[in-house]
Amino acid sequence: MIATRTVSDDEADIRLDRWFRRHFPGVPQSAIQKLCRTGQLRVDGKRAEAATRLVSGQAVRIPPLPTVPVAKPVPQTNPAATREIEAMIIYQDDHLIVLNKPYGLPVQGGPGISRHVDGMLEGFRNEGGDRPRLVHRLDRDTTGALLIARTPGVAAKLAAAFRGRDMDKTYWAVVAGRPVPVEGEIDLPLKRIGGAHGGGERGERTAPAERDDEDAARAITEYRTLDHAARKLAWLELKPHTGRTHQLRVHCVAIRAPILGDVKYARPDQNNAFAATVAGLSEKMHLHARSLVFPHPAGGTMRVEAELPPHMAETFRTLGFSAPPAHAPRREGR
Repeated sequence: MIATRTVSDDEADIRLDRWFRRHFPGVPQSAIQKLCRTGQLRVDGKRAEAATRLVSGQAVRIPPLPTVPVAKPVPQTNPAATREIEAMIIYQDDHLIVLNKPYGLPVQGGPGISRHVDGMLEGFRNEGGDRPRLVHRLDRDTTGALLIARTPGVAAKLAAAFRGRDMDKTYWAVVAGRPVPVEGEIDLPLKRIGGAHGGGERGERTAPAERDDEDAARAITEYRTLDHAARKLAWLELKPHTGRTHQLRVHCVAIRAPILGDVKYARPDQNNAFAATVAGLSEKMHLHARSLVFPHPAGGTMRVEAELPPHMAETFRTLGFSAPPAHAPRREGR
């Protein structure tokens, strides 16, 4: 039986094949491509490719399907996990959620990881059955502002903002040493190295690379020293202009100012100075996603700030760093 479905506002700019899988998860990608190739799957009455980007209001012709979609059982909600996420919420509306992620909580699952943010979002499905989706990642030991989309369409728009220059991210870090110069730009290519025996997550690490290395990706970080303590510790503001894995951690090492508590990346020649500075301070990593400024999917600009985690707040008090309180979330220019 042939049917027609209309693309909703939230589904705008999604690829046809991805839109189709969301509505008919039992149909494999190969079958979707065949339906497009043979002209059975059409948009506004015209043939369309699987990669065609949809526009709100378009009519998608659904032909008789080659397989019967099998609905996946919806996982049961864990009330305790839902309450835990609720306690992290800085801001939420019908489009998105912003959390202040605590130290030590992974964002996604992996080998040996059963408790993570992604797995704790089941209790936030909307009336249409959409489950919130992660838009970006923070390391397990990095704290702060984590953006989550409530629907697939919003996720696509926010992910595009992250890929472009529309997402302004600001991090705070306490580092061992005081960078010279005290502010500047780090333009240092990075690459992933290692394997099964390389150590770290999945046996991989991030390392500086030569500019002509075919495996290298350009990585740029703007930094500024906000305060310092006897040249042994400093409070840095970090603004990554690219989004490489562990970019801030490796770039801080490159300017001889490893992030406090980041024993994974501190170089051997920095270890003595590094160890001397941490006496009496928390051994947890001191890297915090302080703020996000981004285009809200419904219009205007959204600004959110995350308060420091307890261990960094205590370090700030000990060192006499005076951090302003986080501003209330605000949406401007609607």
